[in-house]
Amino acid sequence: MCGITGWVSFASDLTGRQNVLDEMTETMACRGPDGAGTYLRPHAGLGHRRLAIIDLSGGAQPMTVNTPAGEIALVYSGETYNFHELRSELAALGHSFATDSDTEVVLRGYLQWGEALVDHLNGMYAFAIWDQRTEKLVMIRDRMGIKPLYYYPTPDGVIFGSEPKAVLANPLARKAVDLDGLRDLFAFTKAPRWSLWKGMYEVLPGTLITLDRNGIRERTYWRLEPAMHTDGLEETVTRVRELLTDIVDRQLVSDVPRCVLLSGGLDSSAITGLAAARLAHQGERLRTFSVDFSGHEYNFIPGGWQQTPDSPFVRDVAALVRSEHRDVVLNPAELSDPSVRRAVITARDIPAGIGDLDASLYLLFKAVRERSTVALSGESADELFGGHRWIHDEVLMRKDTFPWLAPSNPFTGESSWSVLEPDLRRRLDLDGYTADQYSTASAEVPHLDGESDLDRRMRTILHLHLTRRLRVLLDRKDRASMAVGLEVRVPFCDHRLVEYVYNTPWSMKTFDGREKSLLRHATTHVLPKSVAERVKSPYPQTQDPGYSANLQQQVKEILSDRDSELFALVDRTWLEQAITQDPHQIEPATRIGMNRALDLHMWLDLYSPELLLD
Repeated sequence: MCGITGWVSFASDLTGRQNVLDEMTETMACRGPDGAGTYLRPHAGLGHRRLAIIDLSGGAQPMTVNTPAGEIALVYSGETYNFHELRSELAALGHSFATDSDTEVVLRGYLQWGEALVDHLNGMYAFAIWDQRTEKLVMIRDRMGIKPLYYYPTPDGVIFGSEPKAVLANPLARKAVDLDGLRDLFAFTKAPRWSLWKGMYEVLPGTLITLDRNGIRERTYWRLEPAMHTDGLEETVTRVRELLTDIVDRQLVSDVPRCVLLSGGLDSSAITGLAAARLAHQGERLRTFSVDFSGHEYNFIPGGWQQTPDSPFVRDVAALVRSEHRDVVLNPAELSDPSVRRAVITARDIPAGIGDLDASLYLLFKAVRERSTVALSGESADELFGGHRWIHDEVLMRKDTFPWLAPSNPFTGESSWSVLEPDLRRRLDLDGYTADQYSTASAEVPHLDGESDLDRRMRTILHLHLTRRLRVLLDRKDRASMAVGLEVRVPFCDHRLVEYVYNTPWSMKTFDGREKSLLRHATTHVLPKSVAERVKSPYPQTQDPGYSANLQQQVKEILSDRDSELFALVDRTWLEQAITQDPHQIEPATRIGMNRALDLHMWLDLYSPELLLD
């Protein structure tokens, strides 16, 4: 896994700036608690923090190889799941290896294939290569954007890092946020390259960026493309089962303890069943972890898209696969703890404002890390197989906007913006921004000639989910997990599966009249009946009014500071009204608004950003 950072400057000598490189690298100590290293030459510096997963004693970074024409250095974050095959292929071509790590395979692969290395990799990764032979920096991000990577162009080079905090640690990076940055923070549309910070950009998934003395160039090496699906239904179900089995087998490879994050939904249960079967074959017992809330199951009230608690389904899966299971049970005090909010915002570098959804994920990962270093997750199955309930809503499906911005979703759209300072809200024009983003995103979707209106519409909707919404979820999961030194792998993001399922007709994705038909039938052999028949349920939230009461008390405290910069962003009057409400009756949108204000307040304190609001 790990965290990477670096600095290239063609107009200066960086050898005297070791302290800056060290500070940039140290910001990601949580991503790599097992080791640190730097590489510094006159025009390039690379930093690395290591979380040891494969070849614990070897694989230290930055990793270098000498050639007659100059040195090549690599800093790498992630996992290459086909590194055994690539190692054999490279060995047959004459390469020798000093370690058993996948990092050295990637470095040798670059030596053999150059930038065409990207066409050989299967995995989740973000890495940078300094090629002294041509004084060129190469930055590469995996196809789906599982691992993060950001860069900040400078007049004579670039600064980059796995997280914005590494870039911001360099004195050349201006810690400023303007209206464009705030628009996407609040709109939840995930504009390409957006990072919140002015002048900083996210490397797009499936993209290779090179920098030399002639400047920066960007090349897309992979994107979602339409292709004719020729397999019949039975063949398609079989192919999905084969792919998932192979993917889970590959992603269980590790030299440290592994587990699965089990929610009791179809996605995580399918991964759990396949992983348990694989480990049982090897004579091992699978570990599983779930998040729950004190009294949640017994006091659960159905509402919105969450009609059932997770616990009964989690128990059914754990009993079927005989996993070593642990429920991580959280109470309102833990979920609203300001120190947890601080840790989450520090991890994400943004004030996301989703409250207990972020806090519970972070606390779950923290508990998991006590016993495992690698976890498999069911993230992205809903985006790939069409599982979200709003995708199956006939009205929402026809609207000319992002389907997840449904009026009933308190985290997005009009209801979530009400806490914003009225004049700021007017200047942001979030409705207009969202409409522009939707128009741009939908126009970029390629289609097949002769597609039916339904297939064309559903291809567009799933493309938006996979290239916009999913990227938010993957970034959230990476930051929350790496904040505690936990590597989370996402089998449903394997590009082979994504390409295959994306191009399967919508009629096959729903052939049994339900959501995620293909996934359900491909994995029914490892699922309890209760889960196979369960209706889609979102990530859980606490319903305990004690959580809302805690938020109200914290909001009272920030309202006492009348000169706070916070009130350039949020509406004081709205907050004053929110704290007067009965915590048992608070609407979800009000709770989200309070969380947004508390996140912004904490973020201003942590980062002291320069706000450019004119």
